[in-house]
Amino acid sequence: QVQLQESGPGLMKPSQMLSLTCTVSGDSITTSGYASSWIRQSPGKGLEWMGAVTAEGRTYYSLSLKSRTSISRDTSKNQFSLQLSSVTPDDTAVYYCTGGFRFASWGQGTQVTVSS
Repeated sequence: QVQLQESGPGLMKPSQMLSLTCTVSGDSITTSGYASSWIRQSPGKGLEWMGAVTAEGRTYYSLSLKSRTSISRDTSKNQFSLQLSSVTPDDTAVYYCTGGFRFASWGQGTQVTVSS
């Protein structure tokens, strides 16, 4: 089925913009009923849903992160991306992209460390 892979920088400095891209294979992200999401995991907070874009292109964001988060997609490349502005050490986490129905498929995750 759907397979996903995250890509982006592993190390960031505070105040910078984090940009991650999820490359999807096996099915189209525009398949009816699908949702493409970003979730992160840290020791202190556990799993935290950040936001999503539906197959129709509608975006949704976590209330706590919406001011700093932007999710976009490129349907021609079957990719979707995460942008998180003004990062701090609290944003250090493993970032996952998910796809399919009800978070059925997950990427392997990518470690992002914010440090000066």
